[in-house]
Amino acid sequence: MIRLFLRGKTRPRRLLTLKAAWLIFFFILCTPPLFAYIDPGTGSMLFSLFMGLAAVCYFFVRTLLIKIKFFFLGKKTAVSEPSRSFVIYNEGNQYWNVFKPVLNEFEKRGIAVSYLTSAKNDPFFNEMYTHVAGEYIGAGNSAFARLNLLEADIVLMTTPGLEVYQLKRSKNVKHYTHILHETGDATCYRLFGIDWFDSILLSGEYQKDDIHTLEEKRGLKQKELVVVGSPYLDVYNEKIKSGHRETNGVFTILVSPSWGNGSLLNVFGERLLDPLVKMPWRIIVRPHPQSKKSEQDMLVKLEERYRGAANLVWDYSAENLETLAKSDIMISDFSGIIFDYIFLFDKPVIYTNAFFNIEMYDASDLDHPPWRFEVVKTFGRELQESDLEKLPDIIRKAAEDARAAQARRTAKDTAWQFIGEAGGRTVDFLVAKQKELCNA
Repeated sequence: MIRLFLRGKTRPRRLLTLKAAWLIFFFILCTPPLFAYIDPGTGSMLFSLFMGLAAVCYFFVRTLLIKIKFFFLGKKTAVSEPSRSFVIYNEGNQYWNVFKPVLNEFEKRGIAVSYLTSAKNDPFFNEMYTHVAGEYIGAGNSAFARLNLLEADIVLMTTPGLEVYQLKRSKNVKHYTHILHETGDATCYRLFGIDWFDSILLSGEYQKDDIHTLEEKRGLKQKELVVVGSPYLDVYNEKIKSGHRETNGVFTILVSPSWGNGSLLNVFGERLLDPLVKMPWRIIVRPHPQSKKSEQDMLVKLEERYRGAANLVWDYSAENLETLAKSDIMISDFSGIIFDYIFLFDKPVIYTNAFFNIEMYDASDLDHPPWRFEVVKTFGRELQESDLEKLPDIIRKAAEDARAAQARRTAKDTAWQFIGEAGGRTVDFLVAKQKELCNA
C-alpha cells in the first residue's frame, strides 16, 4: 500500500496540518509511557511529525533572533548568517573514497565547502584541508534531524531515499544532488531511492535511459543527469599505479557477496564454502558491510563452522583493494563489487543472480532486466544450485577462460567513463549549478 501511494503521479502530500501536528504532539506528551512495537512506517511518520515541529520551532526562533538583531543594529546593517553554498554529507567510512576526489578539487580551487559525516573515525579528520570544514553529526535519526534543517545552495550525498522515510528535503536547500557510489545501474536502489533528487551524477551514459523511464512512468519531474565518472574508482586506480602488491603464490578465491535474503552466503552458505575449504586453495570471505549490522547471526554461525579451516580467512577491513588484488577469481552474486573487480584488475568472476528479488528495487518498474544482469553474462560464469557439487572444476575452467577478457573491457568502457576526471567534473557541475541558482 505504501508503494502504491508513493507511486502516484504527484509528490506525497503532508498528511497532518500544523494544528493537528501540535495536538498530537501534546497528546503524546500527556500520555503515560507504553511498551509497544512501532513498525518502520509508523516510526517514520512519527519522526516526520517531530521533525516538522522541530523545524517550526527552529525557524520561528531563528526569525525572531534576526528581527531582534535588526531592531538593535538598524536597517542599514546586514544581519544575515554566513552562506553555506556547498554541503557534502557522508553516511559512512565506506563512502570516503567517493568524496575524497571531490573535496580535493574544492580545496585545490580554494572554494569553501562544508563536509558533514556520520562516521566518527572518518578519514577526513586526518586530512589537512584549508577550505573544507568538517563535522561529525552522529548517525541515524541524529544525523537526519540535522540534515533535515540544513541551509545550503547545494547538498551532495550518496545516501538514497530522500523524501521516502526519515531523510527529508530542507526548505532552505535549493538543490539536492545524488552521486552514485558504484558503476552499476542507478535503478538498483531500494524503491524510490533517487526519485526526489534534483540531479544525479553518473558513472556512464548508459544509466540515463532507465532513470528517464522511471520518471515518465511515475510522473516525476526530469532530473539533471550528468556523467562525471567514478570518483572512488579513480582513487583505487591511483593506488594501484603507485604500489606493487605481492601475492603469496597460492591460488586465491575471493567470496564477496552482497547482503539480504537472496545473497550468496544466505542462499548457499556452507554448501558453497564446504567444497572450497577441501581444496588446496586460499579462501577469503569478505561479507558486505551491512551484513555485520543486519545478518550477524548468519555470520557467527559460518565463522564458527570454519574456525578450524586454516585456508579460510574472514576479511572485514574498511578498504577492499588489497583483498581484490590478492585474489585470482571472485565468487559473488548481484553485488556491484563485481565491476570494481573486473574494471580494476581484469580478473574472472563467477556469479549468481537467481535469488535476487527485483520487486524491492526501482528496476522492478522497468520492462527489461537491469544492465548489470545482462552484461555479467558476457564475461562471467553463472553459478546454479546444481553446480555446487562440481564447484572446483567450474572454478578451474573460469580461471582459464581467456575469451571473457574482451567482454570485461567492453563493460568497463560502458560503465566507467572519464577515468581520472570524476573529482574535477563533479566540482565543475556543482559550481556551475550554484551560480545558476544564485542568478535565478
